[in-house]
Amino acid sequence: MRVPKLHPDEADIDEALVRGLVDEQFPRWAGLPLRHVASHGTSNVLYRLGDEYVVRLPRVSGSVSDLAGQRRWLPFLAARLPVAVPEPVAEGRPGRGFPYPWAVHRWLPGAIPEVGSLAKPEALAEDLAAFVSALRRVDTAGAPAAYRGRRPLAERDGDTRDVLRRLAGAIDSAAALAVWDAAVRTPRGTRPDVWLHADLQPGNLLVDDGRLTAVIDFECMGSGDPAVDLIVAWYVLDGAARRVFREAAGLDADTWARGRGWALSIAAHELAYYRGSNPFMARTAERVIGETLRPD
Repeated sequence: MRVPKLHPDEADIDEALVRGLVDEQFPRWAGLPLRHVASHGTSNVLYRLGDEYVVRLPRVSGSVSDLAGQRRWLPFLAARLPVAVPEPVAEGRPGRGFPYPWAVHRWLPGAIPEVGSLAKPEALAEDLAAFVSALRRVDTAGAPAAYRGRRPLAERDGDTRDVLRRLAGAIDSAAALAVWDAAVRTPRGTRPDVWLHADLQPGNLLVDDGRLTAVIDFECMGSGDPAVDLIVAWYVLDGAARRVFREAAGLDADTWARGRGWALSIAAHELAYYRGSNPFMARTAERVIGETLRPD
């Protein structure tokens, strides 16, 4: 069965294609079972390869450049972070009509956290704060610019205001614009760039017994504004757990305000884009917007 597309310019991907690519380019894995992995990700299609590996195929050309960055930087970051991150194992070539390079990573066990019914919300908040804090302590020398955070939040102002107005009726646009006004006016000050994951959403986290065990999908990683990784406070946590995260991560008021703005802007764009193609992403984005409108 062909994998449903999320983007208009997406490559055609099905199990027969992946089986052929693996068998031709990596004969040592030809006998391993292959099965599609249901994922809420929007950049790659995943196939489990045996028990140890996962095949990642870019959906669109814009995701191709991330392969080299992950091969270069994930081993470096893995040694410095408190939970597991993806381990690149091999990189495949275009073939059989598939136009892009693709990758094989080691499989990481775990489940995506069930936002709204977390098993141990405050413990998970502490785990997330420890991950974000460890990542921002990593030396940024030579680091690429992050997909988000390499430019000031204010540069998203026009687009964000436009999308918030277009979502009127689906969200409380007036309240969202008020939150955005406060965030975009908050200065960054002299805080230096730090290492960022830059996409800490529920689908990029793995948990076991309520605790964080792995962070995946580092395609947006790089250096930038430390406020960007705070989006996890609104994407995953709520209420008391969000307060635990804020205290454990040692965040000042300005960085927290910008983090709220990043979460609101990202979620608004995702809601507008995915309403008709990805129900999980749309529901997540709608919930995040609502959480950003709640007082601390």
